[in-house]
Amino acid sequence: MSGERHGGTGTGPSALPTSEAVLNALPLPVLTIGPDEHILHCNHAAESFFDHSARLMQRRRLRDFIPFASPIIALVAEVRRRRASVSEYRVELVQPRSGTERSVDVFATPLADDSEAVVLMLQERTIADKMNRQLTHRGAARSMVALGAMLAHEIKNPLAGIRGAAQLLEQSGAEEDRLLTRLICDESDRIVRIVERMELFGDERPVERGPVNVHGVLDQVKRSAQSGFARRIRFVEAYDPSLPPVLGNRDQLIQVILNLVKNAAEAIGADAVDGEITLSTAFRTGLRLQVPGSRERVSLPIEVGVRDNGPGVTAELLPDLFDPFVTTKVSGSGLGLALVAKIVGDHGGIVECDPVPRRTTFRLLLPMSSARDGRESVVEP
Repeated sequence: MSGERHGGTGTGPSALPTSEAVLNALPLPVLTIGPDEHILHCNHAAESFFDHSARLMQRRRLRDFIPFASPIIALVAEVRRRRASVSEYRVELVQPRSGTERSVDVFATPLADDSEAVVLMLQERTIADKMNRQLTHRGAARSMVALGAMLAHEIKNPLAGIRGAAQLLEQSGAEEDRLLTRLICDESDRIVRIVERMELFGDERPVERGPVNVHGVLDQVKRSAQSGFARRIRFVEAYDPSLPPVLGNRDQLIQVILNLVKNAAEAIGADAVDGEITLSTAFRTGLRLQVPGSRERVSLPIEVGVRDNGPGVTAELLPDLFDPFVTTKVSGSGLGLALVAKIVGDHGGIVECDPVPRRTTFRLLLPMSSARDGRESVVEP
């Protein structure tokens, strides 16, 4: 391989693409490393990954883009020594110039038996980890199904009796006793509300889905939030106007995004003077997820983001963020994000959190709606 780019050699539609074109079509960064760690070639994905042009990278060595002590340097040396392919997983890669830290899987192989060149391919762990965490979130949400049904039967009925008895006592009791009976009623109502939210986990009926204009959903959520809990918070919209419709249930998507916006507003705090929530949409390609219970794999090209400038999520809380009863709120039930994970999972999508302080972002990756003949569906705004 060389650093020059060549066009195809064929003249007809059956002509095979060059190796250069094949490498550039790959979504993973691929580099060819020569003697003295010089970069002989890199594909388009590598240019994007390292944020440098191929022409610039081919004038430098690998250690200009990877720390000298990185395991990747030793991996390349081991491939040369063994003349065999070597892989290493979950390598922490800090790029010296930008300081960007990423976790990658590294695959290295000799280019040819008589060459010192080594082909290096990197796969960022972000998407793979998202998939694994999403499966965990779905399992946690499913574990709530039986618990929610049991609580609905075993708790709501006795609570109704307790509340009724408290109301009878309130009618004949002294003034100081009425404060206690009112507290009993209020706390009973609060428990019932929690149980009713848990009942939603037990709803296993198929979700009725169709083409949904996600921008219409976001607009409705924003209006609702601005008229209530987020009236003092500034909203910023960063939408892709050409976004196709989502395959989903409008009411449930409103519930999901409203929950995320409410969490964002609570993270910012009622006393914040510069509170800001950014609602964003984008079209992404390349991510596919297997539908639970079948062999079907669906693409998740539609991204919906809710970002706030609050203090962020602690590293200790992040792995369990979407599990039931996990919360940092004094009066929170810890069911909101668990319900978000369930609804998004029922839609065949993914929900993920990027916990950067002052830029915490929750992202939904959702399927696109298509017509029966495979064409893109169209919905009115």
